[in-house]
Amino acid sequence: MPSLSNDANPEDEPGRSVPVHIQPGAEGHPEEDEPAIPDELAVLPLRNAVAFPLSFMPLGVAQPRSRRLVDAATVGERVIALLASKDPEKDEPGPDDVYQVGTAVYLHRMVRSSEGNVAIFVQGLKRIRILSWTDTEPYLKARVEVLPDERPEPGVELEALEKSARELFSRMVNLVPYLPDELLGAAEHIEDPRALSYFIASNLRIDSPLAQEILEMPDAADRLRSLIGFLSRELEVLEIGRRIQQEARGEMDKVQREYYLRQQLKAIQKELGERDESQAYATEIEARLEALQLPKEAREEAFRELGRLKALPEASAEYGVIRGYLDWIASLPWNTYSDDNLDIAHARSVLDADHFGLKDVKSRILEYLAVQKLRRERVEGEGSELSGAILALFGPPGVGKTSLGRSVARALGRQFVRMSLGGLHDEAEIRGHRRTYIGAMPGRIIQGLKRAGTRNPVFMLDEIDKLGSSFRGDPESALLEVLDPHQNREFRDLYLDMPFNLSEVLFICTGNVLAQVAGPLRDRMEVIELSGYTETEKVAIAKGYLVPRQLTENGLRPGELTLEDAALSEIIRRYTREAGVRGLERQIGKVARKAAVLVAGGEKEAITVSAVQVPTHLGQPRFFDEVAERTAVPGVATGLAYTAVGGDVLFVEASAAAGGRGFLVTGQLGDVMRESAQAALSYVRSRAEDLGIEPGWFAGHDLHLHVPAGATPKDGPSAGVTMATALLSLISGRSVRPDVGMTGEITLRGRVLPIGGVKEKVLAAHRAGLRTIILPARNLADLDEVPLEVREAMHFVGVERIDEVWAEALVGGIPRPGLASVELPQDQAVE
Repeated sequence: MPSLSNDANPEDEPGRSVPVHIQPGAEGHPEEDEPAIPDELAVLPLRNAVAFPLSFMPLGVAQPRSRRLVDAATVGERVIALLASKDPEKDEPGPDDVYQVGTAVYLHRMVRSSEGNVAIFVQGLKRIRILSWTDTEPYLKARVEVLPDERPEPGVELEALEKSARELFSRMVNLVPYLPDELLGAAEHIEDPRALSYFIASNLRIDSPLAQEILEMPDAADRLRSLIGFLSRELEVLEIGRRIQQEARGEMDKVQREYYLRQQLKAIQKELGERDESQAYATEIEARLEALQLPKEAREEAFRELGRLKALPEASAEYGVIRGYLDWIASLPWNTYSDDNLDIAHARSVLDADHFGLKDVKSRILEYLAVQKLRRERVEGEGSELSGAILALFGPPGVGKTSLGRSVARALGRQFVRMSLGGLHDEAEIRGHRRTYIGAMPGRIIQGLKRAGTRNPVFMLDEIDKLGSSFRGDPESALLEVLDPHQNREFRDLYLDMPFNLSEVLFICTGNVLAQVAGPLRDRMEVIELSGYTETEKVAIAKGYLVPRQLTENGLRPGELTLEDAALSEIIRRYTREAGVRGLERQIGKVARKAAVLVAGGEKEAITVSAVQVPTHLGQPRFFDEVAERTAVPGVATGLAYTAVGGDVLFVEASAAAGGRGFLVTGQLGDVMRESAQAALSYVRSRAEDLGIEPGWFAGHDLHLHVPAGATPKDGPSAGVTMATALLSLISGRSVRPDVGMTGEITLRGRVLPIGGVKEKVLAAHRAGLRTIILPARNLADLDEVPLEVREAMHFVGVERIDEVWAEALVGGIPRPGLASVELPQDQAVE
């Protein structure tokens, strides 16, 4: 049937010929009246079609090149050549991309639609062959010759070919819907065998290569033989299909249409000798499920879904959903375990080889192994499975929390799975989606167990303190079931909707700030806090782990780069200020890359870096000991803070100006810290007479308290004593000792209350060069967690009241009446 090409296609594609043909020599269309065919013709490539002589056909013209050709032809002789493209996907075929034999046609009409589309109506004339190409722009042109197409001599064989072709074509018209019945009468009235062959070929859906082959045949009898073979094959397929339909319709007997289609598909597969893929899959998945030895509830659900699968046609949408569901069940490690290595000595050696320090963590892992070993040997008996545990490692970045999980898995001989929770805000990521949703999948817990292939892996939940929540649910609450040893024995993923035992999984959670984890979730974990490293530990880590790793990553051999201990210490003090060692490794990597340039260039064979040479490789130092410089003037005190990246030194500055507008606090402080500043000011004002502050001093001055690094949010009560000390230092004119750092919460009665993060704050003070630490007396017991080398290098003062802080921190001690606002000698101010 006629149809125009789709303008979205890149090249012109003709539609089917209309059922109108011209008999050579017939009345009204004599051959001698046909237009003359010039020696040179414009060539219009066709996509997925072949044009035949003696036929009318509509064409859609989409390409600009083809439109230029049509415009030129309509004002010329209107005779052009149609050649089939070898590659229908090519946008603009060239001379080598089209067949050399085609059809000369006469362009009868050109129609332009309101949308800008162009359609033409052409009449096939003669077969032509390309002799030579004359031009490719603005469109293809070629010299052609007309191929002879003489009428064959009449005979019995030719008559039989014509009769057979008409009969087969008639049967085809009766079987296929796209051929109209009018074609039967047209075929019967065609007497010329040439016209009959072209008529049948142009009205059948023949692949372009075969249609081109038929066009190139010089003899009409050969064309009829080829068409008879094609019609016979097509009719055989159609007859088989009709017989299959009749058989399937006979077996249906009041069954729904889906059953009829399934039976029809089965009949087709039977006729073609193919196996039923759906039945083969059902048999395969049934064998896999039987081998898994599923728990009772899981087995019942799986085989119920398998029964539904067998009753559904493969083309059904629900078939794919059930098949995916059964695949997930069959892929999970329901009864697959890894053999645990419970050798305590082996575990200790692995942990020591991978990480320096971290004694608390290593001790807890060894305790876990020892307990499980004794339970297996003495309580539960040989062959019993180990129970899991939920450990939580919290500490600043770069101290080895994530890499520690891999070491634990290696020590135990278990598979390791890591799941990053940072930024996760969809509960379905933990518990999966219900199967009613399109594209539903299990949660990442079940996905991780599938990747591990065992039921007892080491499962790391990284950055658990950075979970979010949204309208999609609260992932932190979803983890309550996962991390509860009494509930996760029957963990139900929403996709599977059946219990899966997670009690034998060793969960290791990591995070930076424990306070950001919800209380119920924190209560389910055994928390192990990791602190920052001391300078000595960092030097040891750099020598044992970081330097060798950077040598390997930068292509250096051992001995080609040596960093002296003093150089490592210089990098730690002057180029990094962190609790962990990530920044240190980056700096060592910079040195290694510069050394690689020297070695690769042949300038040096080995490089040794001393402390003096560090600036040559890393540039000017980034950090300095600025405590003494900042506290040289009254009104500045050094505090200690605990942040998400470990401990840090905090400066509090106070200033005063004439006026009476009140008290200003800046530095992007939280509500708790602002309240601490107000409490500090109130206490200093309440002690004004005892401290020798002139009457009316506060009424005549504006006070401004500022905490630098204003771009960083700060909060917490532990800076109270630091703020009170800074205010008194300003008012009394006494500087704060440059080697003193302090921390503690202040009350309106002057008491100093205990705070948290003592170890991290002490390590930060040690890195900053402070040697005296003032802290609440009730926090002195927390110093046991501080490394011995740090405790021996520092002096700790436990206080219960703010007066004790001032006596220790201020140069010259606590001011007395008559000493207010006294200018001290310069040497005393920096004592």
